[in-house]
Amino acid sequence: MPDIEEHIVRAQRRDALVQKGIDPYTNQLGDRVSCHEAQTRFDDWSASTHEIGLAGRVRSIRKHGGSMFLDIDDGTDRIQLFIKKDMVSAHDFEIASDLLDIGDIVYAKGTLFLTKKEEKTLQVATFSILTKALLPLPEKWHGLSDVETRYRQRYLDLISNPSVAAIFRARSVVIRTIREFFEHERFIEVDTPILQAIPGGATARPFMTHHHALDVDMYLRVAPELYLKRLIVGGFERVFEIARCFRNEGIDHTHNPEFTQVEAYMAYATYEDLMDLSERLIREMVQAVHKTTHFEYEGQVIDCAGAFPCVKFRDAIIQYGDIDIDAHLTFETLSTAAASRGVNLKECTSRAQVLDQLFKTFVASTLVQPTFVIDYPLELSPLARKKNDNPLYTERFQLVIAGVERMNAFSELNDPVDQLERFKEQEGMR
Repeated sequence: MPDIEEHIVRAQRRDALVQKGIDPYTNQLGDRVSCHEAQTRFDDWSASTHEIGLAGRVRSIRKHGGSMFLDIDDGTDRIQLFIKKDMVSAHDFEIASDLLDIGDIVYAKGTLFLTKKEEKTLQVATFSILTKALLPLPEKWHGLSDVETRYRQRYLDLISNPSVAAIFRARSVVIRTIREFFEHERFIEVDTPILQAIPGGATARPFMTHHHALDVDMYLRVAPELYLKRLIVGGFERVFEIARCFRNEGIDHTHNPEFTQVEAYMAYATYEDLMDLSERLIREMVQAVHKTTHFEYEGQVIDCAGAFPCVKFRDAIIQYGDIDIDAHLTFETLSTAAASRGVNLKECTSRAQVLDQLFKTFVASTLVQPTFVIDYPLELSPLARKKNDNPLYTERFQLVIAGVERMNAFSELNDPVDQLERFKEQEGMR
């Protein structure tokens, strides 16, 4: 049936409800429990004939003469409803049998029982429609598969694809775990400005807007870093922020123009301390979401149980790319060596960019299990402290999992003269 025809039929059913004196969009709701609670407490409640109320969206309808089965979903779980003609009022059965559509939100009250097929089910005693849906659910039985629709109409994606809703719930668990972890470690959560006169803290193209009251152009932050550092300078030893950031650049499966970034700063600490902190945080998040320290991601099992191995940036390039970057200290010689190994240097105009491309080409994809890549070249780390035993490298690490950088940290550069020289060099490159 074409959608326009289905819309007409649904509208007619809505009108029929109105003619019966029923508000098809009522806010009159009795006592209710969640579908998840009904599932988990089924044994106790079914044994005691405890009457409960359930509400949810109708996902399927199956009619059998004088009875019918519905599946409803309230976002916590699904459960089956059984409506029998001689066990509800004629009024309620007519509404369920003649005026109900998949996608409607309903309320039912009754007792729990187990069907012959051993399905947990509510034997309905009273039934009502809370919200009449005038449009069908996407693609009905097949779920929502069109990528464009899924991302532009996220609410339809959530209704149609339970796995997506599970990701949203997992994100909530992750955010809560991060907060609890940092609070336990004596960090203070702060909010820093999103509108900034000068975007800083990362090399990224910002979004620009205009402040009409002040008549000045301003920028959405690309990172909270500089303001968090000012708090450290002001005497707060440990701070963190779960920050909404904006970068006006490309989009792919690991980059959004608007995203959430967690940053934390810890006085009197080195990057070794931060590696220990990061490893414990990752392990706690994985445990909170999966109830174990390992999980499957893109067909591979990621294990966070043991100590994460470390590999030096230079050693990784030698091992996987067969290039010793210390033997090529200029842009020209390093570019020649990289090109001879088939590296795409089309966008590279500096030694730092060549180093980054070497890592992406040869190293990143080989690091599946959680791995700390440490001691980054100075050119790639403008805000990191130089290593005491080798000023060509810095006390910086990135945590790579399944071939993607998941975390970046370093011992802060606290030499103002060195910092000024690096800022001048960056400005010249920009």
